[in-house]
Amino acid sequence: MKYLISNEKVYRGRIRSITGFYPLNVTYYKLAFQHRSLMLKDDNGVPLNNERLEYLGDAVLGTTIAHDLFVKFPNKDEGQLTKIRSRIVNRSNLNTMACNMGLDKLIQTKPRNIVAKTHIPGDALEALIGAIFLDLGSKYAQKFIRKKIIAEQINLSEIIETDTNYKSLLVEWGQKYKYDIHYITEEFSSPMYERLSFKAQVFANEMPIGEGKGNAKKEAQQNAACKAFETLREKFPNLTI
Repeated sequence: MKYLISNEKVYRGRIRSITGFYPLNVTYYKLAFQHRSLMLKDDNGVPLNNERLEYLGDAVLGTTIAHDLFVKFPNKDEGQLTKIRSRIVNRSNLNTMACNMGLDKLIQTKPRNIVAKTHIPGDALEALIGAIFLDLGSKYAQKFIRKKIIAEQINLSEIIETDTNYKSLLVEWGQKYKYDIHYITEEFSSPMYERLSFKAQVFANEMPIGEGKGNAKKEAQQNAACKAFETLREKFPNLTI
């Protein structure tokens, strides 16, 4: 296979300095930092880039953070937990965290200068998590997320106190990309709590992109807009909130 960094001993040391542990199969980590712009392929013509690892790492990161928020904040509802998770894993935050770790210096692209002011560092961070998961298993991947991301780089109190107006941001996104943003909101009875609640669905043109519930109409729409951002983040990696 074609990988650009060949000195395994040096590379293992660099990975250890970032993650806190030595890798077993260094191949995964080399692949985590190879951008598709290199156009590398193996002997069978299979692309050698970090996109599949990014997909895996994104899932592991999202699940780990969702679990930890669920345990840490037993009194917060689904919409509130979704908001907090979205603020943690948005592209802007991931890019900043990746650069703080020095991942941008390991990324291989062609040309080299395309890394700056792109989502490539954040993608590489997710790919690194995917590499750890495949190499050492879920416990090590979760340990990396909790120690190197949540503990060292995230101020949860600040994130919680910052009330992002997702509805306004979604309107701005719609104006930029020529989408009409509108909501359908319905009341429904919640026998468990003996009160009326609201369920909102947000559409971009005629395409549903998010749903949310709340005790008030505005709260339900905000939660729907927050869900929409999670969906849009997959389709528009440069989207920042």
